[in-house]
Amino acid sequence: MPTVTTLLTFTLASVLLVVVPGPSVLFVVGRAIAHGRGVAVLSVLGNALGGLVLVLAVAFGVGALVTAFAPLFTAVKLAGAAYLVHLGVQTIRHRKAASDALTGSAAGRLSHARSLWDGFVVGVTNPKTLVFFVAALPQFADPALGPVAPQIALFGAVFLLTAIVSDTCYGLLAGTVRGWFAARPRRMEVTGVVSGTLMIGIGAQFALTGRRG
Repeated sequence: MPTVTTLLTFTLASVLLVVVPGPSVLFVVGRAIAHGRGVAVLSVLGNALGGLVLVLAVAFGVGALVTAFAPLFTAVKLAGAAYLVHLGVQTIRHRKAASDALTGSAAGRLSHARSLWDGFVVGVTNPKTLVFFVAALPQFADPALGPVAPQIALFGAVFLLTAIVSDTCYGLLAGTVRGWFAARPRRMEVTGVVSGTLMIGIGAQFALTGRRG
């Protein structure tokens, strides 16, 4: 297992990385404003589950194969980009539903399962996270201290727990602001357009991340 010093160093690096708003944070913030704090928290958990898949892939060498094989890496990132664009378009198309949600209408609510699934897809297809895990996690593992795979898994778990805490805070703060929109549902419709456009922008960023296959 890694030394305490190495683990603390990695934890600090993780904190510095995750507190800076990136695609995951912007996704969670958009969901919080459009659907509320509950959906934001579930989106964070889903995103973390997707990240966990990437951690395990890196720990067992699959992540390196994905990044080394350009067509496969491109397929993964484009799948994530397409899904985010789809979510963005749907948010814009159904912006009235976000307004309905403020008044308690069932039409405007997003199910728990759907919230988790959306977060999972965004997390497991995030090319930036995959590249970071492949490049950084093995660097902290020391073969002299034992098997590398458990060490990589531990570092990945630390990163994901840090991300969960940070992203949840962003989501709760954004969800709190949502109350301001309740006074005038029309504001919620405008925000739906903004949130959808934001997700489409994140999708474009996904598509342009890393190498071209």
